Amino acid sequence: MWHKPQLMTAVADLLLAAGAAALLVALGLGAARLPLFPLKEVVFAQELREVQRGEVERALSGLVRGNFFSVNLDALRTALEKLPWVRKAEVRRAWPSRLEVRVEEHRPAARWGEGSGQLVNTYGEVFAASLPQSRGEGLPQLNGPIGTAPDVLRRFDEFSRQLQPTGRQPLQLVLSPRLAWQLKLDDGMVLELGREQPKAPVGQRLSRFIEIYHSVLAERTPRPQVVDLRYPNGFALRLAAAGK
Repeated sequence: MWHKPQLMTAVADLLLAAGAAALLVALGLGAARLPLFPLKEVVFAQELREVQRGEVERALSGLVRGNFFSVNLDALRTALEKLPWVRKAEVRRAWPSRLEVRVEEHRPAARWGEGSGQLVNTYGEVFAASLPQSRGEGLPQLNGPIGTAPDVLRRFDEFSRQLQPTGRQPLQLVLSPRLAWQLKLDDGMVLELGREQPKAPVGQRLSRFIEIYHSVLAERTPRPQVVDLRYPNGFALRLAAAGK
C-alpha cells in the first residue's frame, strides 16, 4: 500500500472526511447542551374550548427542559394526549425559541354507558371527561357492549334522520349484549326494534312505525308506553299503567 500513492491519498481523504463528520457531530451535541438556544415560550395554534390552561401547564411541567434542539417533542405530545379532552396533539419547533402546539379536542356527540361518566366523540370514540350538567343534559344517551360505540352512534344518526317525519327526537339508544336495539323517544315512548334480521331489517321495522305514527299512535289515549316492532309483519303496543 505504501507504494500506491493514489490509494494512500484516498485513504487519507476518507479518514479526513470521517474526522470532520465526527467533529461536526460532537460540536452539534455540545451546542445542544449549551444554554445557547433557550426556549422562551409555548404557544397554541388555536383557542382551546375544553382543555384548561392549568391542565396543560401541569401536564408539561418538568418536560419543557433543555433548549430549542434538545427538548423532547414526543414526550410533550404524549403528555398532552393523556389529558381528558385531548384527542390528538402535535408539537413542533418554531425558530428561534418557540414551541407551537396544535390540539384536536374531543367533540362530544353523546353520553356513553349508565352513569359511567364517559362520552362519545363525533368519531365514535369513547373517552372519559367531566361535562357540566347543563351541557350533558342536551346530549343523547347511548349504550352498548364494549367496542360498539362507533356503530351505536352511526345507527343513532340514521334513526334520527329517519324519524324526522314524525316530529319526534330520539333521546336514548341501547344495543343489548344480544345485539338487540331499543330506542327511546323524547315523549317517553320506547321502541323495541330487536336484532338485525335479513328478512326484516331494523330500518324497515322503524319505517313501519313511522308510517302508522300519525294515524294510529300520535293522538292515541292512553298513549303507548312501548311499541314492540320485533315482529316481521306487525307490532304490539304496551300501554302505560293506569294513573301515569
